[in-house]
Amino acid sequence: MSAETTGSRDFRYWRLRFRAWRGQRPFWAGLFTMAGGVPIMYFPYANMHLGNVTLAMSTTAGAGSLIIGVLLVTLGLTMWFHSVVRTFAGIAAILLALISIPIANIGGFVIGFLLALFGGALACAWVPAKPRRRDKQTESTDVTPAGPAPEGESEPSATAANETTVDANGGRNSAG
Repeated sequence: MSAETTGSRDFRYWRLRFRAWRGQRPFWAGLFTMAGGVPIMYFPYANMHLGNVTLAMSTTAGAGSLIIGVLLVTLGLTMWFHSVVRTFAGIAAILLALISIPIANIGGFVIGFLLALFGGALACAWVPAKPRRRDKQTESTDVTPAGPAPEGESEPSATAANETTVDANGGRNSAG
């Protein structure tokens, strides 16, 4: 080891690595979807103890709610580790959340339903960030001379260089 290396990784290093990993995928969408799957699969198998009385909340749809909960957790992990299929996973999470209302104790007593629905919507809305270009930050605007334009040349439109349209190539407003 040299004098420059610390030999161990500190908290700041791991925090920055986690932050970079989290920024490249729909992290919160996956977290909400997984958090929505837990109550959906837990409540049908839970027992509540009130003194000496045990209330079993199990229903005939216990297996269905277990399948829905496991699928939601799986879709959340898919959003994290295979973000290319985030739209499919988001739509599937929304559909499973809707199906959980009649099957799994009103969608895990509405808690799991809302978390899974919100996670699926976040997954459908998430778009990877474009890499930042350093040359755009240092780019300056062109200054036109104060005099009239030479013959044969028209004045450039000041708004054309600064405004974007819906039909711009690579724009966020394009449908395909």
